[in-house]
Order: sequence, then structure tokens, then C-alpha cells
Amino acid sequence: MSKLEIKHPDKATHTGSYSAGVLAGDLLFISGQGPLDLTTGEVIHGTIEEETLHTLAHIQTIVEVAGGTIDDIVKCTVHLENIGDFDRYDAAYGSFFTGIRPARTTVQSVLADGIKIEIDAIARITPKAP
Repeated sequence: MSKLEIKHPDKATHTGSYSAGVLAGDLLFISGQGPLDLTTGEVIHGTIEEETLHTLAHIQTIVEVAGGTIDDIVKCTVHLENIGDFDRYDAAYGSFFTGIRPARTTVQSVLADGIKIEIDAIARITPKAP
């Protein structure tokens, strides 16, 4: 099975030695995303709701570059800096997804640079008919 690297079109700075996404067959594996300005690599600090939606927007862009939509996301793993933010993060996360929401794991983790959230995802990308 071949692999295809999927890049975020706005990423203009090095943020680590990883691919934003890897498409293997019909599965897209999206690396952990956070609330970053991808042109500068700087963290965009905000409320947990703002950081959640900013992070999910990065994931949405990567899925769309691969030819999918947010409805194609089947699994998310979420790292919260403070599990006490769960209810507020969950409300923002829930407003982002409509229909069947992805399966999800949420844990408290030590995160770099003062970010409040990091999310990775798996999507199933259905090839478009010619």
C-alpha cells in the first residue's frame, strides 16, 4: 500500500519532523494539531473554546486537501492541558461536528508552549468518482 503525504497549505514554518497527514489507502492519519499560526509557528492563545475551534479548523483543512470533509473523520484523540476544561471544550467540539460525531478519546496531558489542546484524527476518504 502506498502512502501520500498531505500538507496543510498554510504551513510556512517548521514545527517538527512529521507529516500533517498521511493518506494510506482510504485512511487519512492526521498528526496532532494545535492552535498555531502556521505561517509563523506561533501559538495563538485563547479560551479553550477558541483553541478548540482553531485546532479543528486545521484538521478540517488537512481533510479537505486530501479530498474529504469533516464528515469523513471517524476518530479523534484529544489532549487537554486541564481536564477541568472538559465541559467547555466539549461544547465547542460538539458545535463543530454535525451528524454522526467521530469516536473520541479525551485525556489530560502536559502540552508544550502553553497550549490548552492538541487533537489528532483519522478519516476515511472515499475516492471521488471520475
